[in-house]
Amino acid sequence: MKKEYIIEACNGKKIEVKKDQLITIIDIEGSQVVDFFAEASENPDEFLSTGVTIDCNESLKLKIGDIIYSNLYQPMFKILADDVKEQDLLHPCCRPEMYDFFYHNGANHSNCLDNINMNLKNKRALIHPVNFFMYTKINTDGSIIVKKPLSKAGDKVILKALMNVSLGIAACSVSESDCNGGKTSPIKIITED
Repeated sequence: MKKEYIIEACNGKKIEVKKDQLITIIDIEGSQVVDFFAEASENPDEFLSTGVTIDCNESLKLKIGDIIYSNLYQPMFKILADDVKEQDLLHPCCRPEMYDFFYHNGANHSNCLDNINMNLKNKRALIHPVNFFMYTKINTDGSIIVKKPLSKAGDKVILKALMNVSLGIAACSVSESDCNGGKTSPIKIITED
């Protein structure tokens, strides 16, 4: 069965996905970051871990064929296709404190941490999602800079679920920097058998 979901700018959604289903993440307008997080359906204490993913793939970047792992070192997703080949595994979800630190406007600012927590009915203090389409340039001296995403309208990533999961996905809320090209826009998710 095929299902389509639109996640409006600065919003999030919970999507239930079964093992072996495909998940297509589409940047509808271009330059929009997707905060992608997941919990194991049978055990919300098992969840997507970018740190374990970096460890197991021995890379700060994802490529086609790579696995995204849980905090228990179990395979959660396999990357089957990637139009952009530029994702971020380093940054946590944006949150009020981040907006206060960088932009002095955290009060009542929509943010990915709240959007994902609200949809998953959880209260994680910090979430490290896979930030699909986010372009974080890593310099040889270890410094990083967030640049405008390279994704164009219609660019997509396709994943295969390797376990039953509850996805927590948000269309990133940052319009104050190049993170989303200075604006926010909706995203589309397609799940299919």
